[in-house]
Amino acid sequence: MEKFVRLISVAPFFLLLCLPFALAGHDYGQALSKSILFFEAQRSGYLPRDQRVTWRSNSGLNDGKASGVDLVGGYYDAGDNVKFGLPMAFTITMMSWSIIEYGKQLGSSGELGHAMKAVKWGSDYLIKAHPQPDVLYGEVGDGNTDHYCWQRPEDMTTDRRAYKIDPSNPGSDLAGETAAAMAAASIVFRRSNPSYANELLAHARQLFDFADKYRGKYDSSITVAQKYYRSVSGYNDELLWAAAWLYQATNNQYYLNYLGNNGDSMGGTGWGMTEFGWDVKYAGVQTLVAKFLMQGKANRHAPVFEKYQQKAEYFMCSCLGKGTRNVQKTPGGLIFRQRWNNMQFVTSASFLATVYSDYLVSAGRNLNCAAGNVAPSQLLAFAKSQVDYILGDNPRATSYMVGYGNNYPRQVHHRGSSIVSYKVDPTFVTCRGGYATWFSRKGSDPNLLTGAIVGGPDAYDNFADERDNYEQTEPATYNNAPLLGLLARLSGGHGGYNQLLPVVVPAPVENKPAPQPKITPAPQPKITPAPASASAPIAIVQKTTASWISKGKTYYRYSTIVTNKSVKELKDIKLSISKLYGPLWGLTKSGNSYAFPSWITSLPAGKSIEFVYIHSASAADVSVSSYTLA
Repeated sequence: MEKFVRLISVAPFFLLLCLPFALAGHDYGQALSKSILFFEAQRSGYLPRDQRVTWRSNSGLNDGKASGVDLVGGYYDAGDNVKFGLPMAFTITMMSWSIIEYGKQLGSSGELGHAMKAVKWGSDYLIKAHPQPDVLYGEVGDGNTDHYCWQRPEDMTTDRRAYKIDPSNPGSDLAGETAAAMAAASIVFRRSNPSYANELLAHARQLFDFADKYRGKYDSSITVAQKYYRSVSGYNDELLWAAAWLYQATNNQYYLNYLGNNGDSMGGTGWGMTEFGWDVKYAGVQTLVAKFLMQGKANRHAPVFEKYQQKAEYFMCSCLGKGTRNVQKTPGGLIFRQRWNNMQFVTSASFLATVYSDYLVSAGRNLNCAAGNVAPSQLLAFAKSQVDYILGDNPRATSYMVGYGNNYPRQVHHRGSSIVSYKVDPTFVTCRGGYATWFSRKGSDPNLLTGAIVGGPDAYDNFADERDNYEQTEPATYNNAPLLGLLARLSGGHGGYNQLLPVVVPAPVENKPAPQPKITPAPQPKITPAPASASAPIAIVQKTTASWISKGKTYYRYSTIVTNKSVKELKDIKLSISKLYGPLWGLTKSGNSYAFPSWITSLPAGKSIEFVYIHSASAADVSVSSYTLA
């Protein structure tokens, strides 16, 4: 459980260097599996039959009952038994973003199903917590009474009062983050469970309207949250964050316009950040809007979106130590933001650096820093250095993921893992008796909290594995959530995926008064074989994936698939593209022709690459100028 952090727009930070003591490569796939497993240990409510963390049992089965609402389920945020709405929603948003960006890698690892179940466990609860359009329950339990006791969740005797926001007691930050979470989760389930995705979107729209119409900080309404999750940044960042996710989920221009029209007044284009987390969302908003810009979606808002992107790159450059103000680091190279649960900032910043690196690669451009142009690969290398530090490449050779490696925290500040399992010994553990018997024990936890990312070391890489050292040994769900995407990317590689390709979204019924863009029938998909022979070794297929009208002109987004149909490896290719009148992503310009993108050096037999371009005309003429087979 963490107290609040302070919002500092440009905190003085320092350059992150490569670790001189880096060890051999890590098993990112194993770490990914463990990081997802942690969420099962944090579950509240009736546990499912396929529960893999078997030392846990049902808990919190009367949550919400006194208020006449079913609030059973969801996640405990950290090492206690309170359900805090703001960090829980952020956790769901970041898990969903991980799946959206790296779902293919998660699928290849066999963990996509587990990751989606982790999201749904949280999103199911968020649906329950939103029983009316303008009512949202934002907390169950009270940190003060909960911290007075040391009990496993199955034995809780603490106050389980539920706290809500409504028009008379608003909370735009809480409602905004919850809207973002449900919008992001809807993308995750769009194909596998479309009716559930639509239900999530309906809640997300209502919550955004509620957050925007009734402005206020949630901790002024749910005052018991102030000591633990105070909204220091206010609510403007969450309103922009929610709009960005709703646009990504719906393609509704209303939300794009909201970002463009309010970017300056709400700080989206003004705040240069060196942190990203459950409270301060600006760097996340800026990263998403920069993605929209690179996708060619900005339209008339391009000047404003370019300012968002400048601030996104301010954040990225600060992480690399190449900006005007740079993040602080420990001597061992870890980002250091604060003593209490510093690791939350490490995983969140590393995730943003990873996705932005892939956006830049897909767009075929570099990062613009005060120290000069930086290759996208440096952002990925930075993120990898942070993950490697977490997994044990640090001065203490300590893994800060419980259960990974041989030297990891054994006395985690976590009620459930530190007390004998209810299934082993169901003897009731009293409120204060838990402190006397279990909290004060110097031995290892009886239950292994597999995959948990603890708070981590101090500014000098020092760490004390002691249960009462809550600043360093307490885990949190929002520490792990960004790690899903990070580890999937490091484990599965890039795979040649274009991170700027649009997600196909069915046109939902929108109850906003904003007019829908007029859709003009697009030109028919065009097949351009090269050369024009059924037995040609290189096949090119183009298709239209989207169209829209801006300032009276119709624009089309085209996806082009280039396939090696030969039985040999394609070592080199030169494509000729004529009648192209807009931006192109996914190829490298080479003189008057186009070659493989920077992340591909050859194309195996039977494999394909994809590139995309946008312009206001029929499909461009694409043909093969030359190629070399191995």
